[in-house]
Amino acid sequence: MALTACGSDQSHESAQPSSTSPGGGELTIYSGRSESLVGPLIERFEAVSGISVRIRYAGTAELAAAILEEGERSRADVFYSQDAGALAALADAGALVELPDDVVADVPSNLSDALGRWVATSGRARVLIVSTERVPDPPQSVFDLVDEQWRGRVGWAPTNASFQAFVTAMRQIHGEQATEEWLRDMVANDVVEFPRNSAIVQAVGDGEIDIGLVNHYYLYRFIADDPEFPAFNHFTDPGAAGGLVNVAGVAVLDASRNTENALRFVRFLLSEAGQAYFRDQTSEYPVASGVEPRRELIPLSELDPPSLALTSLADLEGTIALLQRANVLP
Repeated sequence: MALTACGSDQSHESAQPSSTSPGGGELTIYSGRSESLVGPLIERFEAVSGISVRIRYAGTAELAAAILEEGERSRADVFYSQDAGALAALADAGALVELPDDVVADVPSNLSDALGRWVATSGRARVLIVSTERVPDPPQSVFDLVDEQWRGRVGWAPTNASFQAFVTAMRQIHGEQATEEWLRDMVANDVVEFPRNSAIVQAVGDGEIDIGLVNHYYLYRFIADDPEFPAFNHFTDPGAAGGLVNVAGVAVLDASRNTENALRFVRFLLSEAGQAYFRDQTSEYPVASGVEPRRELIPLSELDPPSLALTSLADLEGTIALLQRANVLP
């Protein structure tokens, strides 16, 4: 597991005050999801459970590597990951426990580990964020972005975990050679590098670039502040890497000393309240049955993502090596 800081902008620990609600005890969560996204949800869990939560926020890959290094000494009870690849890597390493059947029952089988060692909590689709003012005819594939007409007009965030998962999917679907060629052609076409997805969306709105490779939900944060924000989500590449639907997910560590509380947290994320939070507050796709997505979104059932097992996204180390070889990462 490469020690690349991805996904979260923070790398710190925070202890939240305990509630007087029924329950109690402690729980330590390693979260590759940023505090700005899930902090309020975790506070809500504390309030309803009475469990005192300690959180370590950092990049998904960084935390997964830390869990492997710590082994049985790890203080973490729960790993809350930004992407399925890191979860699959920990499952392959034997670091996760099998979740009870009732925990994963309401989530589609393709959005959880076949052996029940992790489960998706929310979904996100890869899209192109496109300027409404400067791109009347957006490309239909990420592979079209290497055309001369898009020189210097496209942005990406190569240190982001979701981007790295997308490249991992491209390697699996289109092959190592084709993926490396695309990466090198993008660099040669003066793709603009950003530290995170939100900066890409802002740059499209500001006119610095015209297209960005991001997840679908970032746009809605900007629209919440400015309903006239001049950009739209463009879904591309049905059945191919550009149409990837990835998930955030959660797992209980084999080293956990608070397994019961860890399972309460997993159940909370998959409850109606937890799923509604992802829909209403983060604009992600709910994954548990009975909770509909935002009405502006194409339903997951109508998307045509690649027929790719999310567990195949575990080879992050190979992706990092490829990104370095293609001069995308140092």
